[in-house]
Amino acid sequence: MNEKIEKIKQHAQDLRAEIELHNYRYYSLDNPTIADAEYDKRLRELQQIEQDYPQLITADSPTQRVGAAPLKAFSQIVHRIPMLSLSNAFEDAEVAAFDRRVCEGLSVDSVEYAVEPKFDGLAVSLCYEDGVFKTGATRGDGYTGEDITLNLRTIKSIPLSLPVENPPSLLEVRGEVLMLKADFLNLNQRQLAKGEKEFANPRNAAAGSLRQLDPGITATRRLTFFAYGVGEYQDSHMPLDKHSHVMAYLTLLHFPVAKECNVVRGFQELLAYYQTIEMRRESLPYDIDGVVYKVNSLKQQVQLGFVSRAPRFALAHKFPAQEAVTQLLGIDVQVGRTGALTPVARLKPVFVGGVTVTNATLHNADEIKRKDVHIGDTVIVRRAGDVIPEIVSVVLEKRSADTQIFTMPEHCPVCGAKAVQHADEAVSRCTGGLFCAAQRKQAILHFASRRAMDIEGLGDKLVEQVVDQAIVRTPADLYKLGLSALANLERMAEKSASNILRAIEKSKHTTLSRFIYALGIRNVGEATAKELAAHLGSLDRLIEAGSERLQCIPDIGPVVAQSIADFFAEAHNREVIEQLRACGVRWDEHEGISTLVVGMQPLHGKTFVLTGALPTMSREEAKEKIEALGGKVSNSVSKKTDYVVVGTDPGSKYDKALSLGISVLDETGLLELLK
Repeated sequence: MNEKIEKIKQHAQDLRAEIELHNYRYYSLDNPTIADAEYDKRLRELQQIEQDYPQLITADSPTQRVGAAPLKAFSQIVHRIPMLSLSNAFEDAEVAAFDRRVCEGLSVDSVEYAVEPKFDGLAVSLCYEDGVFKTGATRGDGYTGEDITLNLRTIKSIPLSLPVENPPSLLEVRGEVLMLKADFLNLNQRQLAKGEKEFANPRNAAAGSLRQLDPGITATRRLTFFAYGVGEYQDSHMPLDKHSHVMAYLTLLHFPVAKECNVVRGFQELLAYYQTIEMRRESLPYDIDGVVYKVNSLKQQVQLGFVSRAPRFALAHKFPAQEAVTQLLGIDVQVGRTGALTPVARLKPVFVGGVTVTNATLHNADEIKRKDVHIGDTVIVRRAGDVIPEIVSVVLEKRSADTQIFTMPEHCPVCGAKAVQHADEAVSRCTGGLFCAAQRKQAILHFASRRAMDIEGLGDKLVEQVVDQAIVRTPADLYKLGLSALANLERMAEKSASNILRAIEKSKHTTLSRFIYALGIRNVGEATAKELAAHLGSLDRLIEAGSERLQCIPDIGPVVAQSIADFFAEAHNREVIEQLRACGVRWDEHEGISTLVVGMQPLHGKTFVLTGALPTMSREEAKEKIEALGGKVSNSVSKKTDYVVVGTDPGSKYDKALSLGISVLDETGLLELLK
């Protein structure tokens, strides 16, 4: 044997050893360390070598069998008929070649195919004797699988007995066990709540759940089964003509079958089905990684037969890889519209899921720690549809000594404000809400919203323009706007600009609670803002109050108190507030201070319901006036209601008030009561 053949032989041996290692990790340990695309690339390379040099084929080559040996923790079941794998296609030309080979092998011009999604789960065999489920096994190495009968019995979509009067004496149903996307999300939420490790994807979750030695654990995890064929059978009712008819028969026996199964004819219809399923992929309730084509005629399947590893009559047409291996070059930190700091991985460009990926989310510091991600690591990246790419795991065996541990910054990378992480959150947040450039649009939109400063007409499109053109940098800049600056904006005439300026001017006279809410302090909503205004009565008192003092106010806990303290600790936030005051934004100081002695509030304990349109003030204004004097405003009328305030077109609330004998007030009566 010459030197060239020796090198090729050694390379083939190396490939076999590597593929077998990955088979063990994927099928037996449920912990793959290589992306599917990389595995397929190695297997195809070995297949090509063995095709070019048949003398190098060995009996133990992974091209000659399927998967890996069963786990020793389970007893074994020998499959009556081997559970062979399918040949894969990745390009349209490979599908065309498959169709051509099938037609030539059958001496026909065109062939009818049964087509179905290719599930991304765990292949199993279910054996029924006299209509009763007796044993179930994994695929294993294709010839011998793991006995997981007790675990399979916990899956509610698998019938324990067949619903027919004369059941078959023997029926082996083959299919896939998987976890639906919604069930996978629920499982990981439960794992997080218990402080346990999350699963990387639904396939790993299903495989791990199915291989539990304790069936009680499997029973707590919602798994689903879909049938895709039969093995050995002794059944007089079994259709013997077409695969599609076999699948219809299985549905009559109460086996779940994918709704997306269909029948097509010829190469072009195969591709059309592939494209249809690929477009629907993200909306399907389960994960798939391609589609499967099978010659529909069972007689023609027998004619075509098998190669050593796969049937000649079937093909798996796989989608573009959604996972790939690349290098993590660095980690940047992005600041979101609400101040959340998100670490983003900078990657060596890699083609995955149909696009070139250069960045991937790392979610938060806890996620980086859980996955043990270092800068410089070799990582597996996943992309699914339009979902932001993410790092799935690190290939630890490729970690070098010069990788670097990453730590989240203590200050915002955009504005330099302090970054804090509260106990109830997984993310760090920038505290520079009023001046941070990354948060400008969100901060200004919130500041101008109806329940805050109520600047009518200042919506998303306008805020986007004034921020993008650097006309407005902080909420205080709104009160410095001139007519020409606004009128020159796109879709903004002079009249519209004048209306905006009038609304801005009107907003200057507000209430302390509205102003506090408008600042956009983390965890401070309308109700909290009212409590703060009522108990402190002064913005200066609020700014000076520390976390401990704030916690003395009812309903203000340590998390909210710390958010407020962190916000006012930033000098730039206080500077923007002073600019707002200098521009004329004002309110009645000490508003609601009487709530320190709630018994002195004239409307304390009184419940009001507002209905209909009031003549001179909005219902929101009426609500604020009532609450400022200790009253409560409810949305529904009951026996506990003290007053119903009625405007024009009052509706059923007015009728109910009359039927219950509740005092009814118009706007004039309300104003008299408020005096």
